[in-house]
Amino acid sequence: QYMSRYRSILQSFLSAIKSDIRTFAPAVMAAPKTSLPATTSSTRSPAKISDYPSLFHPPAHAGLGKQKAICDVKPLTIKVIDGKDGAVPAFLHLPHNYQKEQSDTHERTAAILLSGAGGGVVGPSGIYLSIADKLASLSKGIPVMRLDYRFPARNQYCVADVKAAMDYLQNKYSVSRFVLTGWSFGGAPVFTVGGNDTRVIGCATVASQTAETDGLKHLSPTPLLLLHGTGDRTLSPSCSERLFRMYGTKGVRELKLFDGDDHALTQNAPKAEEMLCRFIMKCAGVEIGDGERKIIKEVLVGDGDRAELMKRGGDLKGEERID
Repeated sequence: QYMSRYRSILQSFLSAIKSDIRTFAPAVMAAPKTSLPATTSSTRSPAKISDYPSLFHPPAHAGLGKQKAICDVKPLTIKVIDGKDGAVPAFLHLPHNYQKEQSDTHERTAAILLSGAGGGVVGPSGIYLSIADKLASLSKGIPVMRLDYRFPARNQYCVADVKAAMDYLQNKYSVSRFVLTGWSFGGAPVFTVGGNDTRVIGCATVASQTAETDGLKHLSPTPLLLLHGTGDRTLSPSCSERLFRMYGTKGVRELKLFDGDDHALTQNAPKAEEMLCRFIMKCAGVEIGDGERKIIKEVLVGDGDRAELMKRGGDLKGEERID
């Protein structure tokens, strides 16, 4: 009798556990991560500039031309010398009639924009296309490079790509100061380079991971901007909160959390874009005047174009998601 009752109790207990597992397992599996695997896309062949046709300007760039002379865009293949060697594709947005020898400090500054674990050249919600056009088209515009990776999600090689791009801009255009911006995995090369190369004068990230970001500990007092959506299902917003703490209190830092937004900040893309534009130009020593503030606020990528642009630009080849 007692054994029968014991079995009955045990069966009820096990049934309850199985029910709980079925209930909570999906939520656990779907929980956002704090880092993307270092092996993501490691077998992908390096991209070529020809993989990205018709991605020179944002869809509505003609509207920008009504107010300013639109910048020049050059597709590039930058040679990288390291253990793997090879070349990395990039798009360089240059101010109209940009000259190698410049006199003003801001004109010796350039921004480099980096994507996530799958590589790519348009960034989260396609904002890199818009940022690059806008900043290179200002009256005191700066060069902006949208840089891919040879081997996405492998930080050692991505760091070499960034340094090769910096050297290219320095040798070709006498640029000596750089503002680095990265999305998702892109935070790893941004902080690795930013914390160890004195040419970097500012770092910004959108929904950064935390793996391989120890360089951030050496970044201060170089300015830092962190953006993240609290509804991010790819990388937890706790990543940016942790990075904010890692940076310390000796420099200028800002953390902006967008309530309920996703990994690519699709709900707040124009605001995120504006914040990044202002941060980059402030690091460059340029105050955007009243007459050009409307340029920074101009919507050059429509909401309906964002996901398609990311697919065409290679920005969704890794584990990044926009849902």
